[in-house]
Amino acid sequence: MKLEKEISGGRFERQPNRFTTRIEAGGEHPPEPGRYQIYASYACPWAHRSLIVRELLGLREVVGVTIVDPIRDEKGWRIPGGDPVTGVEYLSELYLATDPGYEGRYTVPCVWDVTAGRLVTNDYPQITLTLETAFAPWHAEGAPDLYPEELREEIDALNEVIFRGLNNGVYRAGFARSQEAYDEAVTEVFATLDLLEERLSDRRRLHGDALTESDVRLYPTLARFDAVYNSHFKCAVRRLTDYPALWTYARELYAIPAFRDTTDFDQIKRHYFVTQTNVNPTGIVPRGPEIDWTAP
Repeated sequence: MKLEKEISGGRFERQPNRFTTRIEAGGEHPPEPGRYQIYASYACPWAHRSLIVRELLGLREVVGVTIVDPIRDEKGWRIPGGDPVTGVEYLSELYLATDPGYEGRYTVPCVWDVTAGRLVTNDYPQITLTLETAFAPWHAEGAPDLYPEELREEIDALNEVIFRGLNNGVYRAGFARSQEAYDEAVTEVFATLDLLEERLSDRRRLHGDALTESDVRLYPTLARFDAVYNSHFKCAVRRLTDYPALWTYARELYAIPAFRDTTDFDQIKRHYFVTQTNVNPTGIVPRGPEIDWTAP
C-alpha cells in the first residue's frame, strides 16, 4: 500500500479520488446498457456498496462487473484469469492507460467506459448515486428508490455523519500513527455507533421503513466490524453484537439477497489481515469470531 502519503501528523487522511467524471445523459459519457464495467472487490467496503446497488436495482445485465482478487501485491489489485473486457491482468493497467502519470493507490470501485477506452470514475460516493439516478430507465420493475428526491437532503446529511465517524472513522483509527490520533478516531467511531443505535431504536431503516442510499453505505462497515475492525483496527470498545438495534438491523439487511450474496467474510478477512501488513505484519488470519448472521 502507498499509505505513507496519506499520513499527516500521525493521522490518516484518505487520498482524493482522481477520476470524477460523471456518467450522465447529454454528457461525454452517457448512460447506456453494456457500455460500462465496474471493477470491484468483495473485500472492499467502498466497492461493496456498488455491488449491492447493482443487485438491488436489477442492473446485472446493464452494467458489467469484474471482481478482483482480495489479496493485493506490489502491483495492486489482480484480476484472476485476466479481465475478459480489457484483457489486463492488474487494475493498475487501467489507471495508467487513462493517466500514465498517476501515482496514487489503485482503488476499487472504479468504472471503465468500454466505448471510450478509459476510466471514467473512481469516485466511490458518486458511483452508487449514478446507478440510482442516471441508470433509472433500466431499473428492474419494483426496484427500490434508494435516493428519493424528497429525502436527498436528509440522506446526504446522514451520509456525511456515517462517512466521517464510521466508514472512514475505522480506517482513521486503524491507520493512526499516534495515540492521540487513534483516541480521537476511535472515540468518534463509537459516538457514531451510539447515535445510529438510538436512531434505529424506533425505526426499521435509517430513514423510515424503506431502504435508501444511507443503508447501503452503512451496511458494509457493519458487516466488517466484528470480523475485522474490532481487532485489526483496534475498534474494540464494543462489538456490533453489543448493540441490540444495530445488530438486528444488520441481520435484517443481510437477509436480503443483494446484501447477503455480496458479503464474503472469507475474502474480507483475508484481504485485511494478509494485505495490510502495516497493521498486521505476520499476515496471520485469525479464526472467528463465531457470529450467526442468519439468526432471526
